[in-house]
Amino acid sequence: MRMLVRFGKKSRLRFISHLDLQRFLHMALNRTGLPVLYSQGFNPHPLMAFGSALALGWTSEYEIIDVRLAAPMGRGKCEAGMRRALPEDLPVLEVKLVDDRYPSVMAQVVASDYRITLGGDRAQAVIDQIPAFLDSTQIMAMKKTKSGEKEINIRPLALRLEVAEGNTLHARLMLTEKDALKADLLVRTLAEMAGVDAPEMRVHRVSLLGKDAAGELRPLMEL
Repeated sequence: MRMLVRFGKKSRLRFISHLDLQRFLHMALNRTGLPVLYSQGFNPHPLMAFGSALALGWTSEYEIIDVRLAAPMGRGKCEAGMRRALPEDLPVLEVKLVDDRYPSVMAQVVASDYRITLGGDRAQAVIDQIPAFLDSTQIMAMKKTKSGEKEINIRPLALRLEVAEGNTLHARLMLTEKDALKADLLVRTLAEMAGVDAPEMRVHRVSLLGKDAAGELRPLMEL
């Protein structure tokens, strides 16, 4: 059996690195009292995987950990154990139990929804470029990869982009191992189109998305 836990990462912890968060969650799982399955060897640790790593400085309401359990448990008991173990800045928002045949969460991630809040006097110049961005079929940008920097067409990776209230953008961006677009690269590219430096920004992950049986994008916890 596996336990999928959706949790948030609030503003006070946004500069905690992914590695430090992983270490903290290992310790938190030790405190839950749940029958968590551990690795073998000299330094046993909980068998746990993330849906997708969150960039440093971002906040979220849709982080997912996939935890293997050594024995069947009820959802309510799992949720209560996780709520006791995590602080209020890492709130437990949802728990789902699946069997071991369920596909890995990481493999299911296709896209992510973000709320991007722009600050400063350059925000409007960036927002003004959105119609031109959406009307284009090719927008080239330099993307960092494991082997260095590479120029790619980011336009197909932005599945949705719209302006909400004030200087807030809602963006749906591809997030696969092969094709991924980060929110900060999107904003930097819009700023380059406007001929200005990138404005200050706050990025908040709203959802992680996968495809259902009909091929439609849905939040991972609903699959």
